[in-house]
Amino acid sequence: MFEEMTYESILEDMLSRVTSDVDKREGSIIYDALAPCAYQLAQNYFNLSNFIDLVSGDTAVGEYLDRVVADYGITRKPATKAVRKIITTGPVQIGTRWGLAGTVYVITNYISDNTYQAECEQTGETGNLYSGTLENIDNVSGIQATIGEIITAGEEEETDENLRARFYAQVQSSGTSGNVNDYRNWALEVPGVGGAKVYPLWNGNGTVKVIIVNSNMAIDSRLEQAVYEHIEAVRPIGANVTVESPTSWTVNVNANVALDGTKTLAEVQTAFADNLASFLRDITFDTYTISYAKIGNMLLSTDGVLDYDTLLVNGGSNNLIIGDTQIPIIGAITLTEV
Repeated sequence: MFEEMTYESILEDMLSRVTSDVDKREGSIIYDALAPCAYQLAQNYFNLSNFIDLVSGDTAVGEYLDRVVADYGITRKPATKAVRKIITTGPVQIGTRWGLAGTVYVITNYISDNTYQAECEQTGETGNLYSGTLENIDNVSGIQATIGEIITAGEEEETDENLRARFYAQVQSSGTSGNVNDYRNWALEVPGVGGAKVYPLWNGNGTVKVIIVNSNMAIDSRLEQAVYEHIEAVRPIGANVTVESPTSWTVNVNANVALDGTKTLAEVQTAFADNLASFLRDITFDTYTISYAKIGNMLLSTDGVLDYDTLLVNGGSNNLIIGDTQIPIIGAITLTEV
């Protein structure tokens, strides 16, 4: 209703209520008197329309979505800092700072043999990205340092999309006293976790297995301990909980394609690979059959593709069936122009 109340429609309605013996043409006294009021009313209707969107869980964004989900005890997962190993050529003090590509890492703990644990000062995924020799910010005399493997990956602040999905998962499920929905929601509360599947009684009475993926719907075994510890802190007494990552099922695609001349083969291959990767992420923990026909339709719908033939998915032309403890990941994409 509010969307239809435009400035023009409001002004027309107001003028129609003025008697016909009064000059209502544009520029007349009555027209100029009513126009500002009509404009303000239209603005108010617009604000009301947006207000409804901002207080509804399916359309709210940003801080307004935070306020909607807060009523259900849900909070947006904050950005976290990466924790990395740093290898030095000699002993260094806890608290010394080392930098690389605009990121700064602070030594927090000694591990062993000139190997230290360091936390990135910047939040998010930037702390995961770099490797190589570090800049000696604190001018530690005679010592060089190199950044090593990731101990805990840094994560960006939870997106509206992921927060909304968690909100739906909680309000549409019947979580009570440690059922399947509870365990799934508890796993999803951990920063970095983007999906979870629960297997009750997987190894007999009192056993629960939770399989998790990260916010990119990819395997990240570093999250397992954090999820286990969180579930242990909130679960009912009596359950024996196992938290694991799924195994991967690689999807390889080969096809001959005819191009329409608007895109190069490299551009087509990149676009198709991106679309396929997105499709595989969307079906994680939801669908365990990968449709051969859908992949073909996805290829044909890719910008620049006129037609294709000899489409092979993992060497065949059948649907792929993956196990319920597996997730599909994109493998080799080979398109040949014909």
